[in-house]
Amino acid sequence: MPYEPPTHTVERSLRATTGARTVAGVDEVGRGAWAGPVTVCAAVTGLRRPPEGLTDSKLLTPRRRAELDPVLRSWVTAYALGDASPQEIDDLGMTAALRLAAVRALEGLPVCPDAVILDGKHDYLGVPWKVRTVIKGDQSCIAVAAASVIAKVHRDRMMAELGAVSEDCADFDFGANAGYPSPVHRAALEERGPTAHHRLSWAYLDALPRWQHLKKVRFSAEAAALESGGQLGFEF
Repeated sequence: MPYEPPTHTVERSLRATTGARTVAGVDEVGRGAWAGPVTVCAAVTGLRRPPEGLTDSKLLTPRRRAELDPVLRSWVTAYALGDASPQEIDDLGMTAALRLAAVRALEGLPVCPDAVILDGKHDYLGVPWKVRTVIKGDQSCIAVAAASVIAKVHRDRMMAELGAVSEDCADFDFGANAGYPSPVHRAALEERGPTAHHRLSWAYLDALPRWQHLKKVRFSAEAAALESGGQLGFEF
């Protein structure tokens, strides 16, 4: 399906209205997975023309993402990645875990950005970061699109490697599903139960009577409500 290529429109607006010199695009991957970390990439691109075919990683085939990834890593002015582990997600809740991963990414940049373009409608970063949220920013903003591809390829490879080298994860097909729901993933959970790489506060455990005793209770009803968007549609 044809799509409009991303632009620097939002970044130009931020520069004009706030005086920002360095603007980072931020996107995450892994929010709705059952296993593995949530990963955030922060990318600084300046106002240069992007590589051909850049768009939201979800609109690209795995092959095209893999081709674009090294091109983007050498093209961007700077990028950094941050993860929040399954244990941190369980302990803090998804909203706080997202912020933790994003701060790790932003603090990993060689220069602290003056402003951040954050994909989505919710600002999970907050102060002291100057944030502009953009719905579907990974499709419309060049820096966010670059961050989305780098984050997706990085996390997919991490999960594939985990499935290949960890005997405990061999049956979960992480190389194909990256820790997201799939028939193979569900069957392995029912048979073997969650691994150390699974999120134990997630709703999928409600449908696994044999393993329900492992579930971690969310720390508050308010936090559970905030995080429910990351799990909608994924319960058994």
